[in-house]
Amino acid sequence: MTDGDTDAVLALERVLFPHDAWTEGMLRGELAEPTRHYVVAEADGAVVGYAGLRFVPPEGDVQTMAVSEQVWGRGVGGALLTELLDQAALRGVTDMFLEVRADNPRAQKLYDRFGFEQIGVRRGYYNGADAIVMRRVARQEGNRKP
Repeated sequence: MTDGDTDAVLALERVLFPHDAWTEGMLRGELAEPTRHYVVAEADGAVVGYAGLRFVPPEGDVQTMAVSEQVWGRGVGGALLTELLDQAALRGVTDMFLEVRADNPRAQKLYDRFGFEQIGVRRGYYNGADAIVMRRVARQEGNRKP
């Protein structure tokens, strides 16, 4: 993700998370942090997804991840998460964490497929929803379930 992607990312952010959308300042602040890695997914020249990693080895966090509804079911979320996990591994991260809305079973299934396990709940973390806290511990052979 570059500065040139921010307008498209923020537009997608507002559509997908109307009550919890990041501001431009929040996104630009994240991009400026040396402990962050952000990526976008494009289709036909348009941004259709994005994801962000925070890495402070041995721990890392999925800061954000979103995919346009128009491309749901096409592997975009899996590709974004794979990129984050690959980048985390390159940076020495062994324990990955994330929060996911308790009312988002689609995302929960994706994270479960990649080896994340629920370790807790943060009540009222999101506007109108709890967050499920998940963790993935890296194994040498990988964590993706068949």
